[in-house]
Amino acid sequence: MITEQQTNRPAGRKRNRTYNLHLATIFLGFIIFGISENIKGPAIPRIQLDFNLNEMQIGTLLSLNALGYLIACSFTAILTRKIGIKWVSMLAFGTMAISGIFIFWAHSYSWFSASYFLMYIGNGMLEIGLAILSARIFVRNTGTMMNLSHFFYGISSTVAPMIATGLMTVTIAGHTLDWRGMYFAMLMLSVLPMIPAAMSKFPSDAPDDATGLQRIPLKQLVKDRALWLIVLILSFGVVSEMAVGGWLVNYLEKSYRWEPSAAAGMLSAFFLCFSAARLLLGPITDRIGFTLSIIILSGLTGVCTFAAIFGGESYAFLFAAAGIGIAPIYPTVMALIARRYPRESDTAITFVVTMMGIGSVIGNYLIGAITNGFKQLFGQDTELGLLRGLQAGYGFIGLCALLCSVFGMVLYRYLKARKQLI
Repeated sequence: MITEQQTNRPAGRKRNRTYNLHLATIFLGFIIFGISENIKGPAIPRIQLDFNLNEMQIGTLLSLNALGYLIACSFTAILTRKIGIKWVSMLAFGTMAISGIFIFWAHSYSWFSASYFLMYIGNGMLEIGLAILSARIFVRNTGTMMNLSHFFYGISSTVAPMIATGLMTVTIAGHTLDWRGMYFAMLMLSVLPMIPAAMSKFPSDAPDDATGLQRIPLKQLVKDRALWLIVLILSFGVVSEMAVGGWLVNYLEKSYRWEPSAAAGMLSAFFLCFSAARLLLGPITDRIGFTLSIIILSGLTGVCTFAAIFGGESYAFLFAAAGIGIAPIYPTVMALIARRYPRESDTAITFVVTMMGIGSVIGNYLIGAITNGFKQLFGQDTELGLLRGLQAGYGFIGLCALLCSVFGMVLYRYLKARKQLI
């Protein structure tokens, strides 16, 4: 006679297998996301030299790529409801792999810009897909699991600059890979997470009448003041986080004349602190609350960044320490959204990330514009002008972290007054 316990065992094993495949897709997805975002640090000075670009043009390039990311965010939620998270994830990974091929063959600035734009389309699709999947799966210990997932982003971000720097010097059959070959090799790794994604059955994207849950429409959702405060927090936090990958190596090489390997090493140190924070601070955010965590940690990043700038080369290690504070911001905000909007998490995430994308476009443009403006103010072709320009541009990155903390305080007071503190 087959007992009920024996009958449940295959179903239990099947659920565990499905959950493990989900975890593999999420963790590998964040590894790929970290690689694609942070190999640009060592590559940008070489790209700038090859195409003869100034800092303003670099800022514009990064802004246009953030625009591609934004466009992807705007349609990914709709696409997810049409074809499901599984196929959106597969399409995102495939797009990033194809963009690596196009970048490899990019020998004009326009072709390179278009290829880079395509990579960010894939990035945007991937981030929305991973965020929606994580919000649906991690219903317990949300802050811990969100931070753990993003820990894998931090790990790949730690090693990506060093691997990228090494790959650009590799010679195969008399041909040096340089930055084009490096992008091709790294982005082709996007094929790996397609394997567990293809093998897995993802959570259903069933309509409301099938689940019995009534969604709050977006038109009503955006009337919530807390949602807009979350947008501001995430926008400033992400600009402060993501800009480091594009500007720290450039800052160290040009301000202090560091060797490329040393500058890439400092970027890796930033992401080492970043990864450790996501691994270790998740349980703390669950314990002291998501909103309070955002206030404390983003404030810490702002202080470290300005201390590193004004302290000079001997305080450069604080650029790396800034990663401790900024690392938990994104996953903690995602956990806050999942907890505050449990039934509308996909809609809320899409809206917030799309608005954040606009902030990223503006933020990256402003960094380039501020850097170029101060360089001209203090002398276009002088070392002092370059130093002051880079200091001002990187100072804006620190300012964004402080503004993230300030708006966290506003959100804290808003939620506490309504007894809705999370």
